[in-house]
Amino acid sequence: MRERGRTRRLLGLGARTGGAMLKTRMGGETNWRALGEALFEGLSELKGPAMKLAQIMAQWDDLLPPDLADELARLQRQAAPMPWSRIRATLVAEYGPLDAVFAHIETTPFASASMGQVHKATTLDGDTLVLKVQYPGLVDVLESDLAQVKRMMRLGRWLRVPQVRLDALFEELADSLRNELDYRAEAQSLERYRQRYAGHDWVVIPAPRHDLCTPRVLAMQYIDGIPLRDLESEPDVRRQVIAASLADWLTEELFTHGELHADPHAGNFACDERNRLVVYDLGAVIPVPPARLAVMLELLDATLANDPMAMEAALVSLGGRQGEGAPLALYQESAEAVAPLFQPGVQDFSDVRVHRRLRELSPRVWAALDRLQPPADTLLLSRTLNGHYWNLVRLGARLDMQARTQPLLAWARKRR
Repeated sequence: MRERGRTRRLLGLGARTGGAMLKTRMGGETNWRALGEALFEGLSELKGPAMKLAQIMAQWDDLLPPDLADELARLQRQAAPMPWSRIRATLVAEYGPLDAVFAHIETTPFASASMGQVHKATTLDGDTLVLKVQYPGLVDVLESDLAQVKRMMRLGRWLRVPQVRLDALFEELADSLRNELDYRAEAQSLERYRQRYAGHDWVVIPAPRHDLCTPRVLAMQYIDGIPLRDLESEPDVRRQVIAASLADWLTEELFTHGELHADPHAGNFACDERNRLVVYDLGAVIPVPPARLAVMLELLDATLANDPMAMEAALVSLGGRQGEGAPLALYQESAEAVAPLFQPGVQDFSDVRVHRRLRELSPRVWAALDRLQPPADTLLLSRTLNGHYWNLVRLGARLDMQARTQPLLAWARKRR
């Protein structure tokens, strides 16, 4: 009965979203704020795949109506926690009597997400840990939820997104969520990353407590820090240190290790007392083949040269672009929109001119989706990079992107 009620609520939210999209497509006015509030209230209670999808959508806030983007962003920082009684039941099922393992567990979580929430705990042997506890029953409802999410994603056909692209995006989401349910696998990722960055003094990865990690509970070292999303009130010098570290870390991940942290939720990163970048969550890490990276840099190279024909060729090489007629004017205007970030010298990521221009272009991007399609095998990568970009925007990063990108572009040109 509970599962049927959950399905009905998801279908109701999907119908409301579809109605808003159809109304907009037919030229009507849509109250995006009201829709966003309804999605926030419903999904923050239901948790699971649908909430994860909304969080992913929030990372594309340059393409969404601002009121809707604002409300979806709340799901990344204000999601309603699950009652302690239900979380405690999961912990007891995994550990048995809790007082035989823990001296204390804080009943109020300090983080709540789509798939689980985090509680601080102290073991009997004196270790201070965080326990990432999977929401009870999530495994049982996952496939049912995914089926409803797939139905909702079909609404994208009203925006002329080909079914093959919608199916690819769904499979990306489904695989990611299934992988995130195995907390022991995440513990192994934490260990691997700790070894990878053991010699770096600017980034820190919490150590897993392997003897307390189970498929539904991830136990790891507690590292105090200010979450990235809360750094706005911190001194500018501190924000710039973290922004530079985040940019350095992403570059090293991509070009040295061929991987990328694929969950750029602002709550997954923090700044500790030594101004080190703390990476809390490694539930989603994706491989990035060098050949794919080289073609994406080819697209960036063409964009910075403001060469629409070269941009078209790069998109075709990536496997994008469907239908007839390349939107060359849109390519050119997109290149002009991002050009300020790559001018010589230090550039400000909080420059509202860039964001305003991207928002102005978003209706034309939606209108061209029948021709301008992201390649199916770069959907997760592009979504992830977009999310990390917005983290730099939130930090008010000031970076010399031309100096940072020139060696990478030179590397890509040698591979052609």
